[in-house]
Amino acid sequence: MTGTERVMHVDCDHCAVKGNACGGCVVTVLLGSTPDGIEWDEAERSAIGALAESGLVPPLRLVPVHRPGDRAAG
Repeated sequence: MTGTERVMHVDCDHCAVKGNACGGCVVTVLLGSTPDGIEWDEAERSAIGALAESGLVPPLRLVPVHRPGDRAAG
């Protein structure tokens, strides 16, 4: 991985819809259960997006929980 690649960290424990949306989330479909956390680089996110757009897997359903003191991304 180069220094310019951005990594997406998916932490299911901090998802606002954990439980309700797990069955329709790509993380559960691909990994079989909710993991402690995973990281996807740009190529992996692109591949997941292409699979989801074609209907082969559901999209990522992650809805991050905003906690007091968290900084906004960007």
